[in-house]
Amino acid sequence: MDPNLLYWKSQGQSFLSRLKIWVSLLSPASLLSSDAEILKAHAALGSAEKPEKDAPALTLSLSSVHADSGAVLPLVFRPPAFFPVSAPLVIASFLPHTKVKVALFWQFLLQSYTAGFNYANRSSSSEQGQKTRLKDLLLIAGTVSYTTCAGALPQILTNRLSIRSATIQTFFRSILPIPLSAALAFFNVFTVRSEESESGIQVFDSNGNPVGISKAAGEKAVRETALSRAALFGTTAAVPNLLILLLQRTRPFQRNSLLAAPVRHITVAFVLGLMIPVSFSLFPQLGTIKKENLEEELQAAAVDGHLLYHRGL
Repeated sequence: MDPNLLYWKSQGQSFLSRLKIWVSLLSPASLLSSDAEILKAHAALGSAEKPEKDAPALTLSLSSVHADSGAVLPLVFRPPAFFPVSAPLVIASFLPHTKVKVALFWQFLLQSYTAGFNYANRSSSSEQGQKTRLKDLLLIAGTVSYTTCAGALPQILTNRLSIRSATIQTFFRSILPIPLSAALAFFNVFTVRSEESESGIQVFDSNGNPVGISKAAGEKAVRETALSRAALFGTTAAVPNLLILLLQRTRPFQRNSLLAAPVRHITVAFVLGLMIPVSFSLFPQLGTIKKENLEEELQAAAVDGHLLYHRGL
């Protein structure tokens, strides 16, 4: 078992412990390290008896190395880069655009980045030694195309139907994007990582020894990650939109409607920054699946009543 997973096994089984770890891992400072420094830290983590004593190497390894392949993650798809890269895309995508082309442009950038992040941080234990296949590229392209169009649906409907009612416009621009953002985030993960459900992922016994490939574990890993991403984007859409609706009833905002834009931008960035470590912590990185939920050929290996699997991110 990879040193990163061994650490998550010993330290990341409660929500609060995972949250504390992710808050430290998401510091952008680790993005300044070279690939050689990251691999050295990962190797040092594997040889150390108590890796938590070497905090810098631990942080660098957990935040920059894929736990299945042991390879360094692409810079923009490392967890510490998620907020700096996605924040401006999320802010721009959540704006109530009046032009469809502008909405499609920002949705395309956001959905492309999240699809790439989901793919780079997937559980790839059943794909070791395989290069990115044409099927994967087509699946990503299809996912991005669909979610881009669906994400711009409120603007498309408002323009196509020539809606003039203030109440209906408020629904399409402030209410509909909340469930839509959560649903698209779920769909993005679910489709980009569908290979894990179809082919399965590596499962381990309680000692960290690999015992086989499980489709049931793959389905559970994808479902958990999709739910965590839906919580991230759904909450990030909900809080600013509902806050603006409430503030628009106050006198300062009624007198000066321009106040809504900076408040929306700041709130989106603030909520996104808070929700990223929370969503990453909702489910363990090293998850467990009960014996009765496993395939028959793997149940004998679950001597403790469960097996372990790498969920991905």
